[in-house]
Amino acid sequence: MKIVVDAMGGDLAPAVNVQGAIDALRAFPDVEIALVGRRDDIRACLGEYADVADRLEIVDAPDVITTHEHPVMALRKKPQSSLVVGMNLVRAKEAEAFVSAGSTGAIMAGAMFKIGRIDGIERPALAPVLPAPKKPLMLIDAGANVDCHPEWLVQFGLMGSVYMEKVMGVKAPQVGIINIGEEAEKGDDLTKKTYELMSQGQPYQFAGNVEAREILSGQVDVLACDGFVGNVVLKYTEGMAGTMFGMIKTGLMGSLRGKIGALLCKPVFREIKHSMDSTEVGGAPLLGVEGAVVKAHGNSNARAIFCAIRQARKMVEGRVVEIIGREVTNLVLAQDAQQEQK
Repeated sequence: MKIVVDAMGGDLAPAVNVQGAIDALRAFPDVEIALVGRRDDIRACLGEYADVADRLEIVDAPDVITTHEHPVMALRKKPQSSLVVGMNLVRAKEAEAFVSAGSTGAIMAGAMFKIGRIDGIERPALAPVLPAPKKPLMLIDAGANVDCHPEWLVQFGLMGSVYMEKVMGVKAPQVGIINIGEEAEKGDDLTKKTYELMSQGQPYQFAGNVEAREILSGQVDVLACDGFVGNVVLKYTEGMAGTMFGMIKTGLMGSLRGKIGALLCKPVFREIKHSMDSTEVGGAPLLGVEGAVVKAHGNSNARAIFCAIRQARKMVEGRVVEIIGREVTNLVLAQDAQQEQK
């Protein structure tokens, strides 16, 4: 399989993107990578790569889309950017996947307009997998669609369920709706209507409403919500994790007893930190488009880029795009049949 890596995307580009790509080629013999970006800048970062040179292609793209540009305008004005050139390779079926740590808005817009939606999908959704104490869980949508319709959330649940099963290895993933209460009658019009639709029998396991305090409890595998709620939850969770670790460190370092306790508990803290490390996840898949698209964090290091490529590889191996297409077709047919009966 061939995976496109946007060499110019992210705060530490192109060095970390190039190193992450080379590491991935060494780890996965079945993968070919096209590094897209400024050729001279890419070559300056290559170092020793003779052992994987036959599976590495450099595609020149002189322009770069920054996070400060309007996404849609940038796509139009910079057709020779690494993001556009890379996505065009996926659209032309010359590659199966695209990985970038660049502008989130540009990646979402480019995936919509350059790669295209899966037939039947109303809106693609950004779907990060959150590290949690018991097991990882997916948050969908995390910012791509601020204003949603209930039917979109039903599709989000479907896409998230397919991903968690095929990529994360979760059997019969449980799908829940983020809400202010567990009862079916709780929430706004969006959540109440979504609850009604998901309860009517979907091709996935519906677990009902999930309150905010239960998000990380592990009772569900996929959390469906609109992009406004999802983005707030994502940013709050990231901030809270950092704050808690900081408070614990400050408290332990404040006394001799605390320092001794910290030394004794160091292996435990290291294990907890590793389990909560978003770097190992790689990035957030953009589900619903005709290709495996993974958005890595803007400050990704080489390890995070490697993990994002690994994630894209699993998406291709698991035929996530194909299965979502098939399942959404069945879902639309079932919805049409229900409308006719009414």
